[in-house]
Amino acid sequence: MPDSSPPHIYRRLLEYARPYRARLAGGIVFGLLFAGSTAGTLPLVRDVLPRFLNVETQASTMAILGVVALILTVAMVRGMGAFLSFYLVQWVGNRVVLDLRKKAIDHLMRLSVGRYSQARTGEAISRTMNDTEQLQFGSSNVLRDLVKQPFLLVFTLGYILREDWVLALCSLVLFPACLIPILSFGRRARIAARSRQARLADLVVMIQESLYGIRVVKAFRGEEREANRFKKAAHSYFRYAMKSIRARSSVAPVVIFISAMGVSLALIYANRTGMAWNEFTAFLVALVLLYDPVKRLGKVHVNIQPIHASAERIFELLDTPIDIVDKPDAVEMQEPPCDIVFENVSFRYGNTAVLQDINLHVKSGEKIALVGSSGSGKTTLVSLLLRFFDVSEGRVLMDGRDVRDYTTASLRGYVGLVTQDTFLFNDTVAGNIRYGKMDATQEEVEAVAHLAHAHDFVSVMDDGYETMIGEHGVRLSGGQKQRLAIARAILTDPKILVLDEATSALDTESERQVQLALDEATSGRTVFAIAHRLSTIKHCDRILVLDEGRIVEMGTHEELLANNDTYKRLYDLQFGVTQ
Repeated sequence: MPDSSPPHIYRRLLEYARPYRARLAGGIVFGLLFAGSTAGTLPLVRDVLPRFLNVETQASTMAILGVVALILTVAMVRGMGAFLSFYLVQWVGNRVVLDLRKKAIDHLMRLSVGRYSQARTGEAISRTMNDTEQLQFGSSNVLRDLVKQPFLLVFTLGYILREDWVLALCSLVLFPACLIPILSFGRRARIAARSRQARLADLVVMIQESLYGIRVVKAFRGEEREANRFKKAAHSYFRYAMKSIRARSSVAPVVIFISAMGVSLALIYANRTGMAWNEFTAFLVALVLLYDPVKRLGKVHVNIQPIHASAERIFELLDTPIDIVDKPDAVEMQEPPCDIVFENVSFRYGNTAVLQDINLHVKSGEKIALVGSSGSGKTTLVSLLLRFFDVSEGRVLMDGRDVRDYTTASLRGYVGLVTQDTFLFNDTVAGNIRYGKMDATQEEVEAVAHLAHAHDFVSVMDDGYETMIGEHGVRLSGGQKQRLAIARAILTDPKILVLDEATSALDTESERQVQLALDEATSGRTVFAIAHRLSTIKHCDRILVLDEGRIVEMGTHEELLANNDTYKRLYDLQFGVTQ
């Protein structure tokens, strides 16, 4: 289990900042400049200003101009130091978050399909966006104070110790008391921050589900129920957000009160010793300057807790194991595969057996249909071809070589996929068709659209192939989306075509159009077709009947009907044949 202790988390974050250490060093240098120029105002208050405020000694015009120039110079240096230190550390903080987001999306894209069946996609979105945003906000504020306030604390502390060490000790005697609320509220802030981020992830998941399934929500009159569910989660998020804010904000009043007690002690001491007003004024300004960094550095400890909580959630995502990886010696698949062999293949999902002892030899150009009840293992079987999963036992061979010996990208380049739940991007028609081959010419796009029987409806759209189809292809019918998916699948000219219930959700007319497209698309290819509608697979060379992860029957449509077994029973049920 990865180490999630604060030191380990912060070390990992610092590794991301390492490439930008020059900018971070620049931020520290300008923070030092800011602190030095701020502390430099103390001698002005003590020694210079009293001479010009004394009515008995009128200063010359040149002297006044010199002091004004000095004040403006100190202010300019202080302002430049404040701006550049803030800008540089903000740049580093934002760049670290950018790198984390880039790494997170790379990691998410490499996770196996199985990982997404275990986890909520909204949770991954929240960790990639919201947790990194919290990390960005928190780290920028923390770094801003860390590059300035420690130097200001040291310079100011050195000044008051040099001026009057007894008075300094009297003023600072309460300083250790500031650590108690800082440590206490810091622990509370960390707990509240992690709970808050978890509740925010719940909100993202809920709104994603509600909007994606809006038709179901409305059809079953669930609008109020979904809204109330979201409101309840939003209130929970609000409560934890306020707990976090309360813990972070509680440090300031405690430190301010302790600071006021320190100033009071200094005032009593100055009165007893008869300290000059200008010396005490400078000392008082120094105390104010001293307690400000104490307050800010105290907040750093509290503000860093949400950083830890967010970074921990981000690193949990980045530490999720990637199941499907290429072997170090994996080779490119140079030629389209001919023979496909499933050799004693078994697959388990956790402790559940999904496929058991599958043995199958498929020749080039053969059309294989898979039928069976839901959960019989049909989709898992074809998923092994694309290495969405890897076998638990046995081997899947292409031309006598284990598919795990090929690079995943080259393997998938020879396999096309059309699913029942067609996913299209919020892009143009041409952009969606080109998804598997981004350098395809317009002629190639139109050629596969003709094959997929999509050209006719695309050509009458407002902008033809450049028409935006909306999120999930909302502007298209089910049959139109399926035909675009078929065009997308065959643009790469795959040797193997996987059809996962590609027509089961369509009406009769759409099914007829899509079936014509499939007839064109499957010509000369090896086909694996999963189907519930048995009428669409009568022409297949072989039909495999799966039950509880095993092949229980195999043959042509006519042979299986003659067997009078599982396939015959499914056929009779579907077509209403009574015995």
